[in-house]
Amino acid sequence: MTVAIALATVSMVRLVALRYGRFIEAFVRQPNSEVLLLKVVGLALLVAGIAQQLQVSAAVGAFLVGIAPSGELAEEAQALLAPLRDLFAAVSFVFFGLQTDPTKILPVAGLAALLALVSMVTKLLTGFYAARRAGIARAGQARAGIALIPRGEFNIVIAGLAVAAGAHPDLGPLAAAYVLILAAFGPLAARLVQPLITAIAKRA
Repeated sequence: MTVAIALATVSMVRLVALRYGRFIEAFVRQPNSEVLLLKVVGLALLVAGIAQQLQVSAAVGAFLVGIAPSGELAEEAQALLAPLRDLFAAVSFVFFGLQTDPTKILPVAGLAALLALVSMVTKLLTGFYAARRAGIARAGQARAGIALIPRGEFNIVIAGLAVAAGAHPDLGPLAAAYVLILAAFGPLAARLVQPLITAIAKRA
């Protein structure tokens, strides 16, 4: 029953956001940037709260609000919300760090390294595939794959939600170790692979 309610809620909000997004835009649109910011944040909080009450993640509800506006309104809202996004993203990572016991990171480091290795390979393949579909040359395909390697911060968000919901206590340290490995290896991979990319480009 809970899963059915969650799916129905997400489907309904998605339908409203995509089909009736112009009405949401008409409600939110304001020449005054302060009023626009308050309306966007207020609408996001309202929908997120309703979603939370219906056993759906508040983040999903807020995300569905974000896909409703388009065009100039979306660009203006992005410019207004960018400082808030950066501020609250930093705060959320600080909070996750406070929840994580550093002494528990080392025992799960091996598993985190294995997960990081698997994700590195799949990210490289994803970058190659996506860039090739876009008609980019082989050197660009390699760069696209490498650029995806250090991107793993969203795993901390998911792990934080899981830990708060009472999931396995080692999930937090595992996610922290995984993200640290990707963040450390990403720039290193770019440096190591750059000569190979240059050779591919010259050969092409």
